[in-house]
Amino acid sequence: MIKVEKLTKEFTRSKAQKKELNTNENITTAVENVSFTCNPGEVFSLLGPNGAGKTTTLRMISTIIQPTSGEVEICGIDAIQFPREARMKIGFLTGSTGLYARLNANEIIDYFASLYNVPKALLKERKAYLYDLLDMKGFAHKKIGKLSTGMKQKVSICRTMIHDPEVLIFDEPTSGLDVITAESIIKLIRSCKEQGKTVIFSSHIMGEVDLLSDRLAIIHNGVLKHHGTMTDFRSEMKDKSLTQAFINIVQS
Repeated sequence: MIKVEKLTKEFTRSKAQKKELNTNENITTAVENVSFTCNPGEVFSLLGPNGAGKTTTLRMISTIIQPTSGEVEICGIDAIQFPREARMKIGFLTGSTGLYARLNANEIIDYFASLYNVPKALLKERKAYLYDLLDMKGFAHKKIGKLSTGMKQKVSICRTMIHDPEVLIFDEPTSGLDVITAESIIKLIRSCKEQGKTVIFSSHIMGEVDLLSDRLAIIHNGVLKHHGTMTDFRSEMKDKSLTQAFINIVQS
């Protein structure tokens, strides 16, 4: 489970940023008083236009950046006070793969498994499961530098899930991928839900949101504009298009 209470993040503007924005204000608020809960066995979508605060929110939840104020709880652990303990429960897929080009996929997975202290017997089992699910067997021993974008994304997802985390955070998991690779990731997210994991993801693709989401939140200018079930969102829509409904909420 993920519980977020009044999460806020402020950044100090650089001189160049103040000049560009023509302001003397030293502080910019990226996220302001955001609260929501993600439950086990459901998929929670965090939506918003570029610069809305989605990625900042996900990075605070995943303990990558420290919030200015507010609370984050991961599986009953205070993630702000005990970030390392919370991190062991989390699998976080970022928009940037950050994979070392000279290692092969298998070496990357083994390295991250060691960081999470995954026992050898479990590692073998997890690799067999994930390599099959993500169709990675054909390139597991190829160097990262020689892999396609889709292959690298699969390696990143495998790395994210190798320790069998209870909470999965996906930031734009299918961005820039071909249809077949994107479909394999959709399949994986469904599998996580069926296993009772807590899944939160951001996406610009409303078809994915409609297909996967149990609940969703819409953030704009760092503020939560909507939060509820996907069923309620559909029933409250004034337009037939999910995309137009999203736009209407952002612009309201």
